[in-house]
Amino acid sequence: MTVKQIVEILDAKVICGQDNLNHLLDIAFASDLMSDVLTLKDDNVLLITGLANMQTIRTAEMSDIHCIVFARNKKVSPEMEELARENNMVVLECRYSVFKTCGLLYQAGVSAIF
Repeated sequence: MTVKQIVEILDAKVICGQDNLNHLLDIAFASDLMSDVLTLKDDNVLLITGLANMQTIRTAEMSDIHCIVFARNKKVSPEMEELARENNMVVLECRYSVFKTCGLLYQAGVSAIF
């Protein structure tokens, strides 16, 4: 599934990474525990989280994750956006809960990581 399709399904706002909306994502992982994110070894992972801080961007960078959905109407700070841009990430904001976000994406065909 492309990032553009994910944006449409979630009615998400693209904060940065507009040039990468055709990037394909195979699987998704939802967590607010960044220590769990660090255990991921797969490529093309979509991270869904409600933890909106610099640690999330840095963890995604270390885990080679290039697309993050911030659920629960969480807002990205200017510092987070700048770091995400530096790392060529797509960052989305979504008004839905993490549970509903995952459900919508799963229903649309996005696979769970485990």
